[in-house]
Amino acid sequence: MNGDQDSSDIKAHIELGRRLFARPVDFVKSVVGLEHLPDASLPEICFAGRSNVGKSSLINALCNQKGLARASNTPGRTRELNYFNMSDRLYLVDLPGYGYARASKTDIAHWTKLTRDFLRGRAPLRRIFLLIDSRRGIMEADKEVMAMLDETAVPYQIVLTKIDKLKKGQLEKVFADSQQKISKRPAAHPAVLVTSAEKKSGLDELRAEIVSLALPENEL
Repeated sequence: MNGDQDSSDIKAHIELGRRLFARPVDFVKSVVGLEHLPDASLPEICFAGRSNVGKSSLINALCNQKGLARASNTPGRTRELNYFNMSDRLYLVDLPGYGYARASKTDIAHWTKLTRDFLRGRAPLRRIFLLIDSRRGIMEADKEVMAMLDETAVPYQIVLTKIDKLKKGQLEKVFADSQQKISKRPAAHPAVLVTSAEKKSGLDELRAEIVSLALPENEL
């Protein structure tokens, strides 16, 4: 495939992504146990990341709905698997944040087991978008999650958040560092995405990735 075809495909997916995310996105349910998961009739994509990485803000920005996912300055607020229906095309799942030391050990154990059990056995799961705060880069808690995903062969893609907080040189450094750290990880997607919910940057590219994981293009 030549460069012109690649460019055309990218533009097509960006347009499809805009169309999909322009449609209503509905909250379905919060899941506290795997027995309460919705049926597996739709493909699923998940957002994961350390507490306070900006997951809720990014989801709201992607979907153009300010109050869709609950954003908070209090780390560790998301304690369930939160399901959102995207026009009966796919489920978007907001996973509990990890790495928040001030949560109780009981809560941490519950969130960790719920998330691990979900990731290990969810057949319709297409990809995890693993959010990394660009100001901090990939940290030890992120590496632990990446190792688990590699072990269980769950595909994931790094998404750097809050890039508006960095200077250009800083972004280039954390981008290169992230690419280097995933280069030999078997389940990692090779492309690192960069986003800012505040400035709306990188959202079209992320939507394009998501739409490529949904139903065939002629059904969108």
